[in-house]
Amino acid sequence: MEARRFLVSCLSFALLLSAVSAQLRTDFYKNTCPNVESLVRSAVTKKFQQTFVTAPATLRLLFHDCFVRGCDASVLIASPTNNAEKDHPDDLSLAGDGFDTVIKAKAAVDSVPQCKNKVSCADILALATRDVVSLAGGPFYSVELGRRDGRISTKLGVQHNLPQPGSKLDQLNSMFSSHGLSQTDMIALSGAHTIGFSHCGKFSKRIYNFSPRSSIDPTLNFRYALQLRQMCPINVDPRIAINMDPTTPQTFDNAYYKNLQQGKGLFVSDQTLFSDPRSRATVNLFASNNAAFQQAFVTAITKMGRIGVKTGNQGEIRIDCTRPN
Repeated sequence: MEARRFLVSCLSFALLLSAVSAQLRTDFYKNTCPNVESLVRSAVTKKFQQTFVTAPATLRLLFHDCFVRGCDASVLIASPTNNAEKDHPDDLSLAGDGFDTVIKAKAAVDSVPQCKNKVSCADILALATRDVVSLAGGPFYSVELGRRDGRISTKLGVQHNLPQPGSKLDQLNSMFSSHGLSQTDMIALSGAHTIGFSHCGKFSKRIYNFSPRSSIDPTLNFRYALQLRQMCPINVDPRIAINMDPTTPQTFDNAYYKNLQQGKGLFVSDQTLFSDPRSRATVNLFASNNAAFQQAFVTAITKMGRIGVKTGNQGEIRIDCTRPN
C-alpha cells in the first residue's frame, strides 16, 4: 500500500511538472514582444563586457530564486524593513552585479513601447542566465518562458531551502529531489561553480580547524589547502573572494569536475560529489566529457526553471523588479 501511495505521489508530481512545462513555452512572447531575447542579450552582453562577475552573479541569482518560492523573481524584491529573501544571511553574499544585470535588461525591454510591462522579471532573469552561461563559454540553449512574478518575499522563506557549503550527498539529494531534480541534475548544476567564487569564511574550517585530529580536511588536496591558507590568512578581509575553479575560473567548462578528481573542490558540498562512491561515476563522466556535462546542465537548468512557477493569472508582471506593483 505504501509503495502504491509513493508511486501515485511520484506520478502526480511528474504530471504537475509536465503541466507546468506545457504552460511555459519558448515562443511565449512572439506576439507581445517578439525581440525580447535579443533585447535581453544585448543588455547582458554590455554588462558582461564591463565585469565578468556578471556571469556567476546572475547564474547564482536564478538558483537562489528558484529554490525559494519557485522561479518568480521574489529574490529581487527589496524590503524597506530588510525582511525580504535577499536580506537572509544565505543571500547577503549574492553579488550586486546579478541584480543590476536584471534591472538593466528589464530597462532595455521596457524601452520598446510594444514590450513595456509585458515581460516578467522572472523570465528576464531566466534569459539573462542563459546569456551569461553562453558568454562565459558554456552552452546556448532554448529558454522556456511565460513565468509571472511573485508578490511575496520573506527572509524566513529562505531558511533551510538552500544547500550549504558543508552539505553532504544525502542532504543535497534530498533538497534537490524535493524540487523534482535528480542526483545527475544536482551534480550538473553544481558545475556552475566552474565560474563561481566564494568568500574565505565559507570554507575556512576546512583549511584551519576541520577536526581535533586534522586541521585540514583530509578530502582536500594538501597543496591546494596550503595555497588557500595563503589567500585566506586567519584575519583576512571578509570581502576577499576566491575562485571556486582554480584552473579556468572565467570559462564555463568541465574543469570543475577535473578539480574534484584531484581533491580541489572548495566546499565540502563540492568534494563530496567525488568522495562519495554513489556520485563519483557522474563526476568522472563529466570530467572526461565536456559535451556530456553541457547537455546534462541544459537539461537540469531547464527543469530548475519550472520549479513552482506562476503562470496564467497567477502573480503579476512587475513594473519595477525590486517591488511588487
